[in-house]
Amino acid sequence: MSASLPQPLTEYFKATNEHDVACVLACFAAEAIVEDEGKEYLGPAAIRRWIEETIRKYDFTVEITGTHGADGKIIVTARVAGTFPGSPVNVTYEFTLDRKRIVRLVIR
Repeated sequence: MSASLPQPLTEYFKATNEHDVACVLACFAAEAIVEDEGKEYLGPAAIRRWIEETIRKYDFTVEITGTHGADGKIIVTARVAGTFPGSPVNVTYEFTLDRKRIVRLVIR
């Protein structure tokens, strides 16, 4: 993982690649929101279902290709490979952090 990423994001991507649902979920604040594939997931139960379903459906890994900050957010670009049509694809993760936890994640 990139040394320039804050610890919660380093942990998020490590746990994501290991498909460790509990560790991925631990990176999020209790009131966190995730936006992915045109859907919004609010709070721990919904985010846990999103994590589990995404791993099950796509069996994916993430390779970070770049990072930068913009408007108080951390933008991470990555190549995502898995069991889906068109794999691998380039994806943008837009993170908002508060007190060392992810409070918002938008995936495009």
